[in-house]
Amino acid sequence: MKRFCIPPEENAAFVQAMEDVLDVYHRPHDPARPQVCLDETSKQLLEHTRVPIAATPGTPARVDDEYKRCGTANIFAAVEPLTGWSLVDATEHRTAVDMAHFLCRISDEAFPNTTTIVLVMDNLNIHNLSCLYEAFEPKKAHRLAKRFEIHHTPKHGSWLNVAEIFLSSLSMQCLDQRIGNLTDLRALIAAWQASHKAKRVKWHFSTADARIKLRRLYPSVL
Repeated sequence: MKRFCIPPEENAAFVQAMEDVLDVYHRPHDPARPQVCLDETSKQLLEHTRVPIAATPGTPARVDDEYKRCGTANIFAAVEPLTGWSLVDATEHRTAVDMAHFLCRISDEAFPNTTTIVLVMDNLNIHNLSCLYEAFEPKKAHRLAKRFEIHHTPKHGSWLNVAEIFLSSLSMQCLDQRIGNLTDLRALIAAWQASHKAKRVKWHFSTADARIKLRRLYPSVL
C-alpha cells in the first residue's frame, strides 16, 4: 500500500469517505442498484507532420520525431466492477455540461430500468449533480438526479476509484500513440472496447483492513 501525504486536519474526512466507498464495494451485486465508478482523463491530440513509414520484413515501422499539436480531448469512463461493463466517451471539452450528458447516457442508455445507480467518483468540481441543471430543463434534471446515489472518494484517495484503473489500462493499451483528432480518438477507443475482454473486479481491501493497515490515518479519540 502506498503512503499518503494527508494533512492531519483532513484525516477524519479522509477516513469517513474511504470507509463509505469501501462499504459500497463490498455490497453484493444487485441488478436493480448497479455500482458504477466514474472518472476521466485527458489526451493530447498530436498529428504527424510526415507520413509514418510502415514496417516491412526485417525493418521496424518508423515515425518522425516532429509532430503538430492539435489541442486536448477529454475521455469519460464509467465501469461497473461487479459485471465488467464499461462506457467510454471522448469529448472535445470537460465541462459540467459534458459531465451531465455522460450521466444521462449512464442513466437512460446503460441502466434505464434500474431503481438506483450507485455512483462512485472523485471530488472534481464537475462531479456534482448540479451539473444536470446546467445541461437540461429542470424536470429532466430532477428526474436524472433522483436516479443516482453518490459516493465520493476521499481527497488524496483516487486509488479507491476502479474507473481510474480502467483508464490506466486504456491509456497503456490504446492511447499510447499519436492521435490527431477527436474522430480518430473515438474510433480507436471503440475498437479497443470491442476487442477488450470485460473483466470483473473483486475488491479485497475492506474497512477492517483499512483500520489495521492505515491506522495512522485514523484520528485519536480522547
